[in-house]
Formats: sequence, structure tokens, C-alpha cells
Amino acid sequence: MFSSGLLEVRQGVESVLVFSSAALIISDDMASINNARVERIWQVVLLSFLSILLSGCGSRPPKTVASIEFNVIPPAEAGGADRVATISGSVVGARPGQQIVLFARSGKWWVQPVADQPFTTIQPDSKWTNSTHLGTEYAALLVEPGYRPAPTIDVLPTEGGDVVAVKTVPGEWAQESAPKALHFSGYEWDVRNVESNRGGRPNKYDTANAWTDESGFLHLRIARKSAQWTCAEVRLKRSLGYGSYSFVVRDTFHLEPAAVSSIFTWDTSDESPNHREMSIELARWGDAANKNGQYVVQPYYVPANVVRFMVPPGVLTHSFHWEPGKVAFRTVRGSTTGSGSSVVAEHVFTSGVPVPGGEAVHLNLYIFGNASNPLQNEAEVVIEKFEYLP
Repeated sequence: MFSSGLLEVRQGVESVLVFSSAALIISDDMASINNARVERIWQVVLLSFLSILLSGCGSRPPKTVASIEFNVIPPAEAGGADRVATISGSVVGARPGQQIVLFARSGKWWVQPVADQPFTTIQPDSKWTNSTHLGTEYAALLVEPGYRPAPTIDVLPTEGGDVVAVKTVPGEWAQESAPKALHFSGYEWDVRNVESNRGGRPNKYDTANAWTDESGFLHLRIARKSAQWTCAEVRLKRSLGYGSYSFVVRDTFHLEPAAVSSIFTWDTSDESPNHREMSIELARWGDAANKNGQYVVQPYYVPANVVRFMVPPGVLTHSFHWEPGKVAFRTVRGSTTGSGSSVVAEHVFTSGVPVPGGEAVHLNLYIFGNASNPLQNEAEVVIEKFEYLP
């Protein structure tokens, strides 16, 4: 549009010059022409040039301003390292290479979904989606390729520089009823009803997947509901601290490679990345050739913090004894832990062992995120008994 305006300018100037030259030739014999008339001619030329230039520039369209919209907003709930939900939206006016950075507010702003994966891709249809830990507010930033967000911030950045657009929304107030509770082995347990990304995928939880039978045994199930898998988890309502923990578990040898049964401690209020987690995990992690059991003291990526073993068919008792600077894991056949029990596996950790805080025992059954070997069938695990001795 601007080049078209310049063409019009050139043509207009040429026309004025031709007219002016003709006038000068005709009046050449007139001795009365003077510098004032010449100056007037050039004023006409200049005014014509400016008029055409302004008309050409005024026809350009206005610049598009980028903006962000939210389509799915998670609930407004207290944050926690193991409480996540889906968040999604769309962008207007994004340029190639730009991305979305998400934050959730829980006291301060935390980059989402995790600090080492801070970017959300904008799809060809201008939509974006990801998971986020829960908070009271949520924010989305449209950023240039060079932008590097901090893991946590007290105040959101404003638009300018590498930050193209900013949009915040309050969390939706959840309409769910209070968490379901159940009684098992003499203790009260909360039943999970909030989505989690444990296992490297978004796992949904249904309170109907956890219950106790007439014998008092705890059942945890992975079920198919509305074309989606739903998992199960219970959490002890109190923290027990140092002592001996034992769990009598029926056969888990039958579990598919994508199913995970886990017994672990977890402190939601602990802001450290490990959350006082120690675990007994019964899973093949998506590969049928893997051993199907492991003891872990987090962080798991430290080789000395993981010991794998083979879990045989049948009823087993898994236990750990926790004391200052030491935790001893043990798995035996049968439902007792006496001296005559047949030992399947045992290991003592003396490094990285957490101290007590607000941790609680969790028991769950969930799906491991492995696209090459996904879950095919529903699954169930039965825990006959939990016992704690200080």
C-alpha cells in the first residue's frame, strides 16, 4: 500500500512539473516574471507531494494486537505438588516462534507445569493446552523465543520486551462435595478426587474406585468411566513419624506393565522437591521385561536411592522401619513378618533419609504414561492390612 502511494506521488509531481515548465516557457518572453512567482510554483509542487503522500499512508490497515483467552480454568484451591488439573485457551495474533508460559498462584506465582518444562506450545489452530498445579489464580503469558521465566516470582511481568501479552483469571470455585473418607485397619483415610500427573501423564481419580469390603480389606481399582481411565488413591489423615509400617498386599504380579501400585509417604506442605517421599512401588514401568518392584528414597534419579527386585505371585507383606538417618525396607511372603518368613527382598538406606514433618502414608493404583504399551484392561489391588508400631 505504501509503494502504491509513492507511485501516485511520483506521477503527481511529474504532472505538476510539466505544467510548471510549460508556464515558464510561455512566459519566458515576459520580462515581468520574477523570483516570487517561481517560489509560488515550487510551493504548489511541495503541497501536491505532501497531499498524495498522506493519502497513500492513511490507507494502511491497523496493526493487530495479540491477546490471550482461557477456555478451561482449573478450580481455585490450595496448591500442592501432587494436585494438578487441565488448563487451556487460545491466542489471537501470535507470531511464529512465540509460546505460552503458564503460572499458578499459591502464595507466590509458580511456573507451570514444572520449572524445567515452562513452555506451552501454540497449536496451528491458535489453541494451547497443558496441565497445571492448582492455585487461587492462573496466568498465561505470550512470549518471544528468547524469554526465560523464573521458577517462582512475587509479581507477574508486564507487557513489553519479550512479554507480548499477559492474561490472568481467578480459579473456578469447585462444586465437588467434601472428600470422601473411609475406615481401614483402625485409621481414617481420605479418598482422592483430584487429578494428578504422577506417572508422567494426567491421571483422573474417582472416589468410587476405593472401598473396603465386609472383611475390612481395602480395594483400589483402575476403571473405565465415560471413555476415560480413572484411578484410586487414599491418604492417611494423620502423620505418624518414625516407626515401623507394614502392609499385607494380595497378588500384584498380574498387573499390566502400565499399571502402578504404590505405597509411599508424602508431605504436601513441604516445599522441597522431594516432599519427604519414601516408597515401595510395584510396577514394571511400561516394559514387561522389567523387574516389578522397587524401594525408593527420593530423589529417584540418584542411582543409590533406588533398589529394584522381582515381586513373586501371591500374598506379600511389604514393610519399612524408619528411624533417624536410616530406613530399612523388607518384603516377605505371606501375611506375617516373623523370623520364619521367607524374605523376597530387603535393603537399608542411610543417605538422603528424610526427617518427619507433615508426611502421611498414601496408597494408590494409577497408570504409567507409556504410549508404546498403554493400559488395556481394568485393574485392582487388595490391601488386607496396614499396621504401624512406634
